[in-house]
Amino acid sequence: MENFDAIIIGSGQGGTPLAKKLAEAGFKTALIERRWVGGTCINDGCTPTKAMIASAKMIYFLKKSSELGIIVPKFHINIETVIERQQKMVESFRNGSEKKLLATKNLQLIYGEASFFGAKKLKIQMNNGKVKEATAERIFIDTGTRPAIPKIKGLDEIPYLTSTSILNLKKLPEHLLIVGSGYVGLEFGQMYSRFGSKVTLLERSERILKKEDEDVASEVHKILSEESIEIKVNSSPISFRKSNAGIDAVILQNNREETVRCSHVLIATGRTPNTERLNLDSTGVSANESGFINVDCHLETNVKGVYALGEVNGGPAFTHISYNDYVIIYNNLVHRNSHSTNNRLIPFCMYIDPQFARVGITEQEARARELNFKIAELPMTSVARAIETSETRGFMKAVVDAETKNILGAAVLGAEGGEMMSMLQMAMIGNIKSDILRDTIFAHPTYAESINNLFAKLRNETIN
Repeated sequence: MENFDAIIIGSGQGGTPLAKKLAEAGFKTALIERRWVGGTCINDGCTPTKAMIASAKMIYFLKKSSELGIIVPKFHINIETVIERQQKMVESFRNGSEKKLLATKNLQLIYGEASFFGAKKLKIQMNNGKVKEATAERIFIDTGTRPAIPKIKGLDEIPYLTSTSILNLKKLPEHLLIVGSGYVGLEFGQMYSRFGSKVTLLERSERILKKEDEDVASEVHKILSEESIEIKVNSSPISFRKSNAGIDAVILQNNREETVRCSHVLIATGRTPNTERLNLDSTGVSANESGFINVDCHLETNVKGVYALGEVNGGPAFTHISYNDYVIIYNNLVHRNSHSTNNRLIPFCMYIDPQFARVGITEQEARARELNFKIAELPMTSVARAIETSETRGFMKAVVDAETKNILGAAVLGAEGGEMMSMLQMAMIGNIKSDILRDTIFAHPTYAESINNLFAKLRNETIN
């Protein structure tokens, strides 16, 4: 058995920088990866999907180019080139990350699958067929998640797709049925609709984006529907059956059964943690009933010296949160700080087009807490830059404390929504008041200058 100062299981966007920085700080470190360096984000998450979304965005531009006086008489999509482009990007990112790890002193990169067989003891079934045992006083679990597959009659009898397998699909679906309307469902739905597929999306709730304000969800629904995406709310699949004409899905919508015939089915019903093979029971690490590892605000499990970071700990499933988990752990361990996950500001951006991004609380959350707040809204049709670029879909919205004038939350559904949200996030971090932003000089003509008009809308609009 080989002894290390630190062992990281999983090379995602938290585990990789943590391994590198601990090794550089003098820790004898092992990083164990069963598949590829980079985790979901690089290999089958952010990098490949956003690369493909860029191709879909170009189709949208071409179709509306006549508005800008540019006539494109004919174009066609080569889906194989789209797939090859994202795969080359993935390989470049993955190989670059692996190269840096291999060049790091005090760091041993081990390809294989790890499982516990005692307190802080690991057996590693290496990809080369050998078995290695290792131990360390500090072990960090960063094994991530994978697509969750629901139990639906006949699902295992059809060649269904997941967010991972669809990335290698080199034939455009004639009719793509998507089960679920979260990030995966909405992003892939719009993408393939723009590629030319007929898209039907099933949402079991009464509306999409139920964690967001109703006006946001309604506007996203409208935008996607205008792109010929059929969204069926209050709908759940009952069964699937393969037929000569494709796949027949029996769905229950508003308590009535109907059959939808499609060519492909994408399951987008959430993620499940990669913990079942870790043999956590042997080391005493606690996990919830879904398999997510329980951690405290310092990301430590109930077993001292064992930590969990990234999606596997059940926190917000974003790459930037996984990275921040690494920052917290590293600073606490190496610099003796006491950073925690308490009250950290969580931003996110969903890459539908236009982008939807949010930070802080929603209006419905503010109402539920019975806060004294104001709401500011600005349609993108009132943003000069949006008008000039013919990108006027969506709106901006902010929740502001009525007494302190601090921004409590902001949502942007519009062109460059993620960048605009990030500006408002920085204002929140710096406690910049809404009236200061209202009167600040921003360059013209930028999307940023719309912040002036957004907060001008707060006047006489107190909501208790």
